[in-house]
Amino acid sequence: MAELNAIELDDVVKEYLSHGEVVQAVKGITLGIAEGEFFSLLGPSGCGKTTTMRMIAGFEDPSRGVVRLHGNDVTDVPPNKRDVNMVFQSYALFPHMSVWDNVAFGLKQRKVAQPEIRQRVGEMLEIVDLTGREKRRPREMSGGQQQRVALARALVNKPRALLLDEPLGALDLKLRQAMQIELKRIQREVGITFVYVTHDQGEALTMSDRIAVMNDGLVEQLGGPREIYERPATTFVAGFIGTSNLLAGTATGGVLSIGGGQVLVEQDGQVSVTVRPEKITISTEKPDGDVSVVPGTVAEVVYLGTYTSYAVSLADGAEITVFQQNALDSTTTAERGDPVWLSWRAQHSYAIGS
Repeated sequence: MAELNAIELDDVVKEYLSHGEVVQAVKGITLGIAEGEFFSLLGPSGCGKTTTMRMIAGFEDPSRGVVRLHGNDVTDVPPNKRDVNMVFQSYALFPHMSVWDNVAFGLKQRKVAQPEIRQRVGEMLEIVDLTGREKRRPREMSGGQQQRVALARALVNKPRALLLDEPLGALDLKLRQAMQIELKRIQREVGITFVYVTHDQGEALTMSDRIAVMNDGLVEQLGGPREIYERPATTFVAGFIGTSNLLAGTATGGVLSIGGGQVLVEQDGQVSVTVRPEKITISTEKPDGDVSVVPGTVAEVVYLGTYTSYAVSLADGAEITVFQQNALDSTTTAERGDPVWLSWRAQHSYAIGS
């Protein structure tokens, strides 16, 4: 018998009335989230990802469809009766309470015995690496430490699933990147299903087992990080996940003519392909071999530490972005205004839908 999903959405729709018109924030989402999975809802502002999470939590009621937790229909069950907890970007810690009291608050409300409270709070503070900081107040802690307190408070109640709504948004870049690794470590250690809402594709790729890429109330693609990055299903996904070069036209004999060059493709007729910038080689001499080859002129060069980004203009006015890794002894391949050749292997021209 197949294991029940932790969370299931079955054709879930959310409609609002705005200025006398019905607006669909979520347009019929069906998906399942496995037990113990780190699952991300990823998309731009206004795509419906937070509304979807709020329907899982019970803070929003679906206009249509069914929400199930561990096989049970909870569509009409209030939030406090659902075995999930939620962590917000603001953390919502009690400023007058110590770290210990913040984490223990939910257990005390449920009248858990004191010895068990001490044990569970102590274990959770150890997991989030806050042992020794039990007496501090939130104002005496960094943003990352406050984030850990909020996580510990949510996890100490042992929910079946934890919902996280843009929890790292208030942190600076370096701390945010460090917390991404920490969140994944904590999730693995506690073994609880995490559902994570973010507009940051880097966060989603770093932490997730699977990602639902959302756009305009719909899931455009559902899959693992590598699949979504390497094999985007639509032009939206290709453009939203990382940087991508989108090339379109009519192919004949397996060749798409672009900007005076030839791009090798797998089918004839009207095609759209995406090529990731790091898959492209830039050189001052025309390459040989069975590869796509396109001539161009360097329009911009930007040094970014680990790699250099080139914007290359083609004869037809299109522009292709190239990322070149900076090796120890590397020098800039070309400068602005230099004529160059771009090349990549046939398998790196990935055909996509609309």
